[in-house]
Amino acid sequence: MPEPDLILHNGKITTLDRSNPAASAVAIRNGAFTAVGSDHDVMGAAGDATRKIDLNGRRILPGLIDNHMHFIRGGLTFNAELRWDGVRSLADAMALLKRQVAITPPPQWVRVIGGYTEQQFVERRLPTIEELNAAAPDTPVIVSHLYDRAILNAAALRVVGYTKDTPEPPGGEIVRDGAGNPTGLLIAEPNATILYATIAKAPKLPVEYQINSTRHFMRELNRLGVTGLIDAGGGFHYYPDDYAVIRKLAAENLLTVRVAYNLFTTKPKQEKDQFLQWMATSTYKEGNDYFRHNGAGEMLVFSAADFEDFRQSRPDMPPEMERELEDVVRLLVANKWPWRLHATYDETIARALDVFEKVNRDTPLAGLNWIFDHAETISDKSIDRVAALGGGIALQHRMAYQGEYFAERYGHRAAERTPPIKRILASGARVSAGTDATRVSSYNPWVALAWLVTGKTVGGLQIYPATNCLDRETALRLYSEDVTWFSNEEGKKGRIEAGQFADLVMPDRDYFSCTPDEIADITSDLTMVGGKVVYAAGDFSPFDEGALPPPMPDWSPVRNLPGHGAVAENKMAQHAFRRHAALACDCGKNCNVHGHDHARALSDRPPVGDLRTFWGVLGCSCWAV
Repeated sequence: MPEPDLILHNGKITTLDRSNPAASAVAIRNGAFTAVGSDHDVMGAAGDATRKIDLNGRRILPGLIDNHMHFIRGGLTFNAELRWDGVRSLADAMALLKRQVAITPPPQWVRVIGGYTEQQFVERRLPTIEELNAAAPDTPVIVSHLYDRAILNAAALRVVGYTKDTPEPPGGEIVRDGAGNPTGLLIAEPNATILYATIAKAPKLPVEYQINSTRHFMRELNRLGVTGLIDAGGGFHYYPDDYAVIRKLAAENLLTVRVAYNLFTTKPKQEKDQFLQWMATSTYKEGNDYFRHNGAGEMLVFSAADFEDFRQSRPDMPPEMERELEDVVRLLVANKWPWRLHATYDETIARALDVFEKVNRDTPLAGLNWIFDHAETISDKSIDRVAALGGGIALQHRMAYQGEYFAERYGHRAAERTPPIKRILASGARVSAGTDATRVSSYNPWVALAWLVTGKTVGGLQIYPATNCLDRETALRLYSEDVTWFSNEEGKKGRIEAGQFADLVMPDRDYFSCTPDEIADITSDLTMVGGKVVYAAGDFSPFDEGALPPPMPDWSPVRNLPGHGAVAENKMAQHAFRRHAALACDCGKNCNVHGHDHARALSDRPPVGDLRTFWGVLGCSCWAV
């Protein structure tokens, strides 16, 4: 074996290689694993120039791969957005917003663009327009919630120009007062066009800042253990113009996340012509192992796009859906372009399958890795049809953010199979997991893994029974090895195995032994892509090769108010304080539920969604301290 560039040893390595599931050491050369085994077997290959990292008995996992993220679009604006991902109270969220207002210069806006839900707040609500106006009387503020609504303060209303005379847009509602004046509330009904259009009115960052912003978004993903993703395009995001930044970074070998990108049509009723234009200038699989073309979607034709706002009734797709979808799918099949199709409801999926089966009778789909995205209400019949056609189903944790709304509209029994994860796995259809970040959910992969394992929303609602929850290894496979089929990269990455890319993560706690409720709080202490340490923290920070220039501009929330990072650090500080307080407590009132950890009882929300735990909380005597 050639002399390795690097050896990691003395670890607990979960490889996901079924022939060699556990190891303690790996050797890496030219960005790939060359040996995976025991310290004794691997260390013997070290040469004089081989670097060595002692893992100190820590758990190592394959790098996480997100099967559906709007990363390229999100990277252009990441530095300009205030993130509420993981913030547990509206009071804390508003405190962050007020701090950002104080440092945001005109004409810039304060933008809260997704990644959270009001259900995660202890108050269980969004800010009012009056609260936003009080916090920011002069600075434009937009608070967008999932893809159901947005709240604009008075300053933002003035800037976007929505007035009494503004006509109702075709893709949304401008809520008005009794005199017809806009209140600042925008409702995404029948779709999210009004949200896309309003967000797009905010000032763009200069190109230099967009480059810096995209690099910091990658750094944030690396901090969470993400080493690869599939980009799904996005509304109001245009190819090739809006891809100039990511192409520049790829050309300069500055990507620290592997990106496979799909092309998302942006022209209603002209979708086929747009794909024909792209086929004349781009080729499926063009690029390299860090940035490569992955086919079409998630938007193929606008007539087949069912909107996923569970606060609204299920939309019916128009009668022209099949004809328009067939025209595009036949074009894709003829040119051997795989595709992904956004489809929330089984009614849409079943109609699309009619089209796919019709095309398959003329031109077999075998060898094309086509997929449905989301599929929250897919039926058993449709699952079996997908499997029979050789397709895949890409799941994302949107229900972790919208589960309460779905259960409210359709009932808790219906929510138990949204989606029917175990049934999909049993069918033989290809399946993998991701986030659909950055607007309808957070980009944090550990929140998605926690959702798969626990069946809970970020608001704490138990939406899935144990029969629809996954063990931790299966969930991890869905977020690593199994994603590679969806980007046609099987055998290249997703496992810690000789010959595969040296992409891995060391979680800050053991994913397999931490409590289920801790999974969502995991971050990385060491993330490696292609054998390079792109992020490191704590005892491993000296190995970090991914440090970046400060976020630009200097008022960026990323520089001043980091999202998940601040939340994670705050949680660690809270845990340390509580441990110290419990040990020091001499109150003589040892609670039957919490012991002397009274701080936890006084800060936690009673779990009213779980009656057994709720009655236990009623037995808590911490209130008497």
